[in-house]
Amino acid sequence: MKSLGTEGAELRPLEPWQAEEFFAHMERGREFIGQHIGFADAAKDLESARRLLQGYADKAAADTGRIFGIWLDDKLVGGVLLRVMDVSQGMAEVGCWLEPAATGRGLITRAARILIDWVIRERGMHRVEWRVSSKNAPSIAVAQRLGMTKDGVLRSNHPYRDVRQDLEVWSVLAPEWES
Repeated sequence: MKSLGTEGAELRPLEPWQAEEFFAHMERGREFIGQHIGFADAAKDLESARRLLQGYADKAAADTGRIFGIWLDDKLVGGVLLRVMDVSQGMAEVGCWLEPAATGRGLITRAARILIDWVIRERGMHRVEWRVSSKNAPSIAVAQRLGMTKDGVLRSNHPYRDVRQDLEVWSVLAPEWES
């Protein structure tokens, strides 16, 4: 557990045994989260929520990713993750999601800062990326608050809910983070 600097807000590992809580959280925030984040579609029932969390448990065991939940007053309200972690290349990709009731409190920024700090200082990553739909202004604002640099836009990069999306790539390098 790690405090997020706001009373009652904590960052904790999110594990398969918490699938029911994760699914209930997705149900509360499905429409909001699903605007930009595939978790809303991937965790459509309890079994798929469990598979999603098991996939991240497998990534943690293989040292290729991690997932952490954000709890506010002991209620799961969002999270941050290392979607990709390539130790040999020194590169990781951070992602996030949050249900609407928890927005505007700085929880994602603080949680992502803890995760980035860990992956750079403890795991030795050189580059940390933040990939975000060009339409996701709140997530872009987090990347900016974290001091990331916009590397560019991958135009019409991937289909999301049958609409091709532009994907912005933001990054921070270890020397920039540590200064």
